[in-house]
Amino acid sequence: MLLLLIAIFNSLVAGNRPFIRTDARTGSILTIFADLLLLIGLVLWYFNARGFQIFKNIGFNAVMHGDAATRFFAFEHPLGMLIAIILLHIGKAQGKKAISDRSKHRRTLTFYFLALLIILVSIPWPFRQMGAGSHWY
Repeated sequence: MLLLLIAIFNSLVAGNRPFIRTDARTGSILTIFADLLLLIGLVLWYFNARGFQIFKNIGFNAVMHGDAATRFFAFEHPLGMLIAIILLHIGKAQGKKAISDRSKHRRTLTFYFLALLIILVSIPWPFRQMGAGSHWY
């Protein structure tokens, strides 16, 4: 999250300055860490009782039409995080295009900011109402 905020801030204050090597490096480090977190998250989701195992036990239809907490942890959270990581990769790729530096900064800012919004929506915040007995762990 910190790297994402740094990348957003970097693109926000860039203005007309050239898209330099550190801009590209920040995007690369950001996507590397995001991919690592995706890998860890997929392993946790697969072995967790509230992740893939619930799909195996009660089925997709029952999860999707069941309580909100089960649907969130089994389906909505992983999907939201996957979409956010795809947006991060698209944002990083915008820095490699043969377009003006100002456009590179604007496009990376747009995709990184959209990824941040999706990540914030996909986090199981403690104040989020997801039904009785739902909690972080």
